[in-house]
Amino acid sequence: MKIVIINSGSSSIKYQLVEMPSKEVICTGLIDRIGLEASNLVYETKNNKIEESLPIKNHKIGLEKIASLLMDEKVGVIKSTKEIDAVGHRVVHGGSAFSDTVLIDSDIKLKIKELFQLAPLHNPANFEGIIVAEEIFASAKQVAVFDTAFHQTIPEVAYRYAIPNNLLIDNKIRMYGFHGTSHKYVSAQAINYLEKSAKIITIHLGNGCSITAVKDGKSYDHSMGFAPNSGLIMGTRSGDIDQSVIFYLVDTLGYSLEAVNNLLQKQSGMLGLTGYSDLRDIEAKAENGDEECKLALDMNAYRIKKFIGSYAAILNGLDAIVFTAGIGENSSLIRKLVCTDMDFLGIELDAAKNEIRSKEIRAINTENSKVKILVIPTNEEIEIANQVYDLL
Repeated sequence: MKIVIINSGSSSIKYQLVEMPSKEVICTGLIDRIGLEASNLVYETKNNKIEESLPIKNHKIGLEKIASLLMDEKVGVIKSTKEIDAVGHRVVHGGSAFSDTVLIDSDIKLKIKELFQLAPLHNPANFEGIIVAEEIFASAKQVAVFDTAFHQTIPEVAYRYAIPNNLLIDNKIRMYGFHGTSHKYVSAQAINYLEKSAKIITIHLGNGCSITAVKDGKSYDHSMGFAPNSGLIMGTRSGDIDQSVIFYLVDTLGYSLEAVNNLLQKQSGMLGLTGYSDLRDIEAKAENGDEECKLALDMNAYRIKKFIGSYAAILNGLDAIVFTAGIGENSSLIRKLVCTDMDFLGIELDAAKNEIRSKEIRAINTENSKVKILVIPTNEEIEIANQVYDLL
């Protein structure tokens, strides 16, 4: 069975063509920095690798580019779209409607669309991926895999908000959690690496960032909430903020609610602090002495450390922390900032190991560290392929 996996992030598209059940990756690639002046495109098969820098204004243009490469006469891997049996789509917010992987039909699309307001940076991109894929891969089954599903095991004491009960009962206002596909994949990899069920904190750091407490392979608590905005400082999202700020912006400074929503989701985070949303740009500026960028990096790491401390408490112990996703896997600086002065919790970083770049699972802690510090490349696409194959 040939399955195309489409993973549309807030500013990126990761994709794979996978043969199941063998899990053979026929083609893999990435488009990042979508919407910026220059986007990066990677397309890789066994015989070819293409890397380009080109302007890609939105996800639709990006998906059309990917489809054209898959069927290209010289570098393509399929001759006809009829060769594709299914397309698996990452969908960020499933709300209370979805706790499992589902076949997409008109009703499912309508429900995904209804959740746009709760994940405006993601669900529209996910939805657009579905619409374009239906056009391109017309004979394939379209399947949605939800980020929120992994977090269904979070206990009520953690997922409920201290607001009137009827808002949960009637309106389903609660913490849902996100990046579930990634957290599920890397926590399973960590358990396999450690050779035991463990108390783990998984730290997904990309343009969007989240952190999860995982106990015996199940999500136990998580930094994001009703929508993918709370918790850690992100590329353009503020993360945790006192809700009084929202009322002050509206009542005193004259902002509309729409303007506040746009400010907190698209103009805040690292972008608001530095003028840049891509961490690679921020690290380069900080290295050249930019004080705002230095402070933003320190703030970013400080927020992560606060969550590690609180999750170590609720887990009543800690066996490992896991860094994953684009920043978590590739930024030795962020890992260093997060793990510095954490010896009280038994977290000790090996500076030399931290600088090693690899696509393999690796431990970067000292021999004396009580807690394992792992870097595990996430593979949301394989996790999605597994769930699509199991459904069909």
